[in-house]
Amino acid sequence: MYVILTTKPGQFRTEISDGVVPVESYDYLFYGRNRARFTIAELLKSEARITIVEDEPPQITNSVPSKLFEKFDSLEEARAELETLTHYGSMDIVLKPV
Repeated sequence: MYVILTTKPGQFRTEISDGVVPVESYDYLFYGRNRARFTIAELLKSEARITIVEDEPPQITNSVPSKLFEKFDSLEEARAELETLTHYGSMDIVLKPV
């Protein structure tokens, strides 16, 4: 199973936790500005938790169960969903592999 994790610079970051393995990451460039980083990660165990940390003090940390994330059976399905989520019409949007 795969999930899509998001990090938004200046807002929050998603940290890789036990039972979660990053597969590939992309910077989301909106009109040339880096707005987010998306990481497609494989879940090695169904009860894995995802850690999300706010960038601003007091840097609140949340440990979210992976069951709350949309899951994809294959890497290709996760990639297709990421394309759908990040493109709209003819807007200047680029997913740049990291």
